[in-house]
Amino acid sequence: MRLVHGRRTPCILFMALLLVLSSLPAFAGHSDAPAVKKGILLVAFGTSEPEARVAFDHLGELAAKRFPAVPVRWAYTSNIIRKKIAKQGLMTDSVPVALAKMVEEGFTHIAVQSLHTIPGEEFHEKLLGVVNGFRSLATISVGSPLMTSPQDMETVVKAIQATIPAARKADEVVLLMGHGTHHPGNIYYPGLQWYLSTRAPLVFVGTVEGTPSLDDVLAELEGRKVRKIWLMPLMSVAGDHARNDMAGPEDDSWTSILTAKGYKVESVLKGTAEYDAFASLWIDHLQVAFERLD
Repeated sequence: MRLVHGRRTPCILFMALLLVLSSLPAFAGHSDAPAVKKGILLVAFGTSEPEARVAFDHLGELAAKRFPAVPVRWAYTSNIIRKKIAKQGLMTDSVPVALAKMVEEGFTHIAVQSLHTIPGEEFHEKLLGVVNGFRSLATISVGSPLMTSPQDMETVVKAIQATIPAARKADEVVLLMGHGTHHPGNIYYPGLQWYLSTRAPLVFVGTVEGTPSLDDVLAELEGRKVRKIWLMPLMSVAGDHARNDMAGPEDDSWTSILTAKGYKVESVLKGTAEYDAFASLWIDHLQVAFERLD
């Protein structure tokens, strides 16, 4: 992933740009129609953890490999993350700013790929909601998050099974930490648990801010002869949640809570986007979105 060092361009310039560009449809019938120029915009929630950015680097490399002649741009949907990395001297755009820049550069067809895990608030409001405002300026196609269909769920289950550490024994539990949300899109987490229960009975899904919760998982483990639990993030990057809420030393981290209950715990600090098994599904969704541009 490419982060740019430098000053943030004042928002007023982009407001002015949008006002100018909004007049372009009036010239749609002009004989000198612009030549087709295709581009890709990869959109993630974002991360402020330098070590976690390797996941986005991996996705960027896969996108460049699949579409070698197509320029790739990036955007973060999280305002908080963009502010945090700005203090680190690194800049990445919001979705509206990234799209405005691409339109200004002459891109007429843009495939926007969500790198979110589920279609929650970040996807619907900060990605789709913004994209819809740009459809009069360019042909835009949006690729789905990781899990949006029964076929996706099947693929994700296979990816989970393929990325479980080889050292994990058959009688040991694997607990995946998802972010969770109060948005209706949270339903994909219990949905994934159902798929896992039929294929990998000792693999569980918990979330930080949704359902199932850690307490829900602990209730499922009650009475089982489980001695060891492997913790893995069900997030594209092993960022703040994985390093602190999951594996951190604080008393309220999942590691500390599980250890206090007598379980032996081992954490894997690797985001799903670091694995080809997961990342390829996002790129496949991008392929579908890109082909829709035609």
